[in-house]
Amino acid sequence: MHSEVISLSAMVIWGGFGLAVLFGYVAHKTSFCTMGAVSDVVNMSDWGRMRAWMLAMAIAILGANGLAYFGQLNLADTLYTAGQVYWGAALIGGLCFGVGMTLAGGCAQRTLVRVGGGNLKSIVVFLFLGYSALVTMRGLFGAFRVGVLQSEPLTLSLGSSSAIPALLGLDAQGQFALAAGLFLLIAIFVFKDREFRHNRDNVLAGSIAGLVVVAGWYLAGHLGYSENPDTLEMTYLATNSHRAESLSFVAPIGYTMDLWAYWTDAQTKVTFGIATVFGIGVGSFLYAMLHKTFRWEYFTSPQDLFSHIIGATLMGFGGVTAMGCTIGQGITGLSTLALGSVIALTGILAGAAITMKLQYRWMMRES
Repeated sequence: MHSEVISLSAMVIWGGFGLAVLFGYVAHKTSFCTMGAVSDVVNMSDWGRMRAWMLAMAIAILGANGLAYFGQLNLADTLYTAGQVYWGAALIGGLCFGVGMTLAGGCAQRTLVRVGGGNLKSIVVFLFLGYSALVTMRGLFGAFRVGVLQSEPLTLSLGSSSAIPALLGLDAQGQFALAAGLFLLIAIFVFKDREFRHNRDNVLAGSIAGLVVVAGWYLAGHLGYSENPDTLEMTYLATNSHRAESLSFVAPIGYTMDLWAYWTDAQTKVTFGIATVFGIGVGSFLYAMLHKTFRWEYFTSPQDLFSHIIGATLMGFGGVTAMGCTIGQGITGLSTLALGSVIALTGILAGAAITMKLQYRWMMRES
């Protein structure tokens, strides 16, 4: 039985690594980046990369709810759909993450892609983001997160589930119909733009990002669901939360640093999330080497370094507090149709857009 569990865990971990390698390769090729997508819209009114991100959302929503409808995934077993919605933490954490990714030049996923491409600035971001995430999960920032941002005045208790279909009283069939309807609406918006339809990179990026999230749900949320030989209870193997998971990068970066620090501790193990962190970097590196785009990049000034450190710290705090990043909440969380994911995503987009507007004003004053 133990050998079977080990084999199943290894399959989930290596499967997650493989999916992330594919995602990292495509993200590097196509410049898939949420911060870049928001910047394109705010500064240039260009919706190309934003439509790619929305296409990923649509595919993830349809795929995750399709898996749930056919009994291949229990969306109630995720962190996103819990009955208590920490709306204050989701909103404030999202705002912090949005500000942070703008100051650091990209979200957690983009940071990993840039590390693979030789960006030394992103290595600094990785380290500060990971440490900030750990401090927010278990340390000083965590006390503030739980004691203040998750306190009763900033919490909604919605019964057994905070998924929007459950709040609307929909059954399994109604939930899948809602997901299919959202997919159709978003797809129409995305593909009605002729320029987007003819941009193969954006179509590829959105399609792969969405499909990888769906595949991640199937791997960690279905194939990895098995009996724990020690407790004889059903559990999700190879995930840090012991729940169904798919792609998310802030907490896993923190867990990666924890693994490095306590490598000899038998209780600290490689998980699905940690494997995806390595996979993104490896996939990006492979693309950079195969297409000769690998190059070293570094800070241009002390101010540039300071901006990236502050941004990384805000991303680590915000990503854990909001329970996800632009991928973790913006695609994976949103695919569960959870109310908290909508709130967190709103905060992320608002934080990024406001910061970009302020940066533009400061730049204009200095010129």
